[in-house]
Amino acid sequence: MGINMQGLKICVYDLKHLRNRRVLECTKFPAPALKTPVELSRPRTPVSTMSGPECCENPPTLSSVGESGDVLQIASLNTYVSGDANSKIAIVLISDVYGYGAPKLRKLADKVASAGYYVVVPDFFHGDPLIPETPIQDWLKNHGPVEAVVFAKSVIQALKEKGISKIGAAGFCWGAKVVVELAKEAEIQVAALLHPSLVTLDDIKGVKVSTAILGAEIDKLSPPELVKEFELALEANTEIDHFVKIYSGVSHGWTVRWKDDDEIAVKCAKEAHEDLLAWFAKCL
Repeated sequence: MGINMQGLKICVYDLKHLRNRRVLECTKFPAPALKTPVELSRPRTPVSTMSGPECCENPPTLSSVGESGDVLQIASLNTYVSGDANSKIAIVLISDVYGYGAPKLRKLADKVASAGYYVVVPDFFHGDPLIPETPIQDWLKNHGPVEAVVFAKSVIQALKEKGISKIGAAGFCWGAKVVVELAKEAEIQVAALLHPSLVTLDDIKGVKVSTAILGAEIDKLSPPELVKEFELALEANTEIDHFVKIYSGVSHGWTVRWKDDDEIAVKCAKEAHEDLLAWFAKCL
């Protein structure tokens, strides 16, 4: 179902699937001191580019049924963790506006963890994800992704202090902006942006680590034309690897908010998840 961008080679990598290991230790990770002070003068995230209905369609129904992980505190944030706590490679998944408790996001976290990674899904909304009754423009005023970067850096430092040697990050919609900011400062080793929102061409030009972009054919926030510009910018950066793919017949948000009765969306979500795993396997 994927539409490969012109000139892009898609490679499928064999992944060694390891048995999921439930994390039983409820130790809190300390909130380490940041390498640089918080920049209070940083511009706040604009909200006008994320005000459409695409970011809010098909909100999740919270449920912990079938989860393999647990909720711990990492750097003062409640965090869903899954996988081998002794792994030296961690994957940080950064949610869309519906937060770290979304069941399909946690299901994906468990799937990524089964490949041998220690997967963490922090609550960057501090217990206040978007709810359908709240206008997204109002919610974003207090939940800008740029403002969340400092907390993401704190999580990354805590993982490093735990003994993690390599860190990849994947961001979904809202979370893609956080990930691209981390990639611009090389805070992580590899990045993946899935149906990104608020990400600009200048952001992509500034990334310093290998970056994948998984886009939807039907997406007003990151339309295929913009994703193509992103790809050209990545191609021009000969210092890093890249992977760009658009999935036909699906809309923004499909990788974590697909409708179960939409056969195309279900199939493309599974395909995107496999591509994400292959990307991490290649780069980490």
